[in-house]
Amino acid sequence: MKITKVTDRTIMLTVSESAESTVNLALVQGSKHNFIIDTGVGSNSTKPLLEFIKNDSKPLIIINTHADWDHFYGNCAFENNIIVSHKLCRERMDKEWEKSVEFVAEKDCITDGEVRKCLPNMTFESTLHFPDDGISLFHTPFHTIDDISVYDAVDKILHIGDTFGFEDGIAYPWGNELDAYKQIVETYKRHDFNICLSGHSEPHGREIIAMMEAAQKPWQEWLKEQG
Repeated sequence: MKITKVTDRTIMLTVSESAESTVNLALVQGSKHNFIIDTGVGSNSTKPLLEFIKNDSKPLIIINTHADWDHFYGNCAFENNIIVSHKLCRERMDKEWEKSVEFVAEKDCITDGEVRKCLPNMTFESTLHFPDDGISLFHTPFHTIDDISVYDAVDKILHIGDTFGFEDGIAYPWGNELDAYKQIVETYKRHDFNICLSGHSEPHGREIIAMMEAAQKPWQEWLKEQG
């Protein structure tokens, strides 16, 4: 487990999902609400984040960026809270639940605490805004059909889930549609952000745009190699 204070109101928590990999969760302490972005690998994943707001009476809203197991298995700790996702995310969670349980068991993935199906209780299709907190959610299908990204206009932070990963100055697009790839880069360019938080990488700055654009040529070549 690793806690990173990104800004005065944003905390990133990194937890293990296997012996080799980790996943990032985030807490945003807004003016009217607190937000947890993704809930990790079980009910215990978010406990360190909850410590930061244990004396804070503001309502808590949970955001699921997409329906891969490591981003929502901790939802059951928040069944009495608002849990927000894209409409397709809720559908995937429901339809693919048993499949995800089998995958976690087969791959010896790490879970932490209780794991029980707990679906989002608020969904949207295009965008959803919490203007008092400066938080906007928008559909960015690429890694999966249900991907969303979260923009924090107060801290100028872009939360991109698993659309891209970054390592050693290289952007890795985690999707397989070239048109969607181009569109998502253009979408991110339109947002005024200084910090980018992704699902499995260290925080980066706006240099990710250049990294994404630089990846276009090898990404196109990779697509051609796939036939």
